[in-house]
Amino acid sequence: MKKAVLVANWKNHPDSLSKVEDLINGLKKKSEVYKKLATFIAPPLAYFESVSKKTKTFASLASQDISVGKKTTTGAVEADILQSFGVKLSIIGHSERRALGETNEDVGEKIRVALKSGITPLVCIGEIERDREGEFLEFIRHEIRLSLAGVKKKDEAKKIMIAYEPIWAIGRSVKDAVVPEDLVQMVIFIRKVLTDLYGRETADKIPLLYGGSVEKRNAEELVHTGINGFLVGRASLSAENFGGIASVLLNK
Repeated sequence: MKKAVLVANWKNHPDSLSKVEDLINGLKKKSEVYKKLATFIAPPLAYFESVSKKTKTFASLASQDISVGKKTTTGAVEADILQSFGVKLSIIGHSERRALGETNEDVGEKIRVALKSGITPLVCIGEIERDREGEFLEFIRHEIRLSLAGVKKKDEAKKIMIAYEPIWAIGRSVKDAVVPEDLVQMVIFIRKVLTDLYGRETADKIPLLYGGSVEKRNAEELVHTGINGFLVGRASLSAENFGGIASVLLNK
């Protein structure tokens, strides 16, 4: 049985290297738990070296994005640079990147770059709002199909992870986030879309994570919905909260 997956997306935090070191020291207290999971930490680029060196015994380094532009593009961070730091996973198509104008086609190109570089693509999908008529399901189907349009081979599909992050739930309180019953239905639906693309055997091997206001309190309920792990934002900046989510995953 594969390990459960836990990904920390630090976004643009913490705001100093000293706070990064404090956070890492806190995470080390539960290093034995993280070792039993497939744990990844995606810090801001400026902290890559520090995080990579100090967490390598219990977590792998991840990036919050991957560039596909030319090497001369100002501000771009190419796959070979990420590889030089030991990046193993890249978050692709996060809702905040899509809000800046990133399209499904852009996401697809980044997925291909990641796969070619031996970096696992964590492909984010999620509806803006949930309507009673169920049109959001077609939105999800469309997003998956277009984002994965360039992934034709089943062997490549098995190297991908999917993160379902309903945009309407991000940043909300736990009580206003997705409920277990709805997540169960979404997991089934996403598996069905992946099955239509790659067949049941391959679809079942693609890890499916949940992201969207994840904390220990709702992780205990959501962990039994058929997901394979969590993509954690705000709560990953607290060693105590992140460790609590890790323990939930380990003991599910």
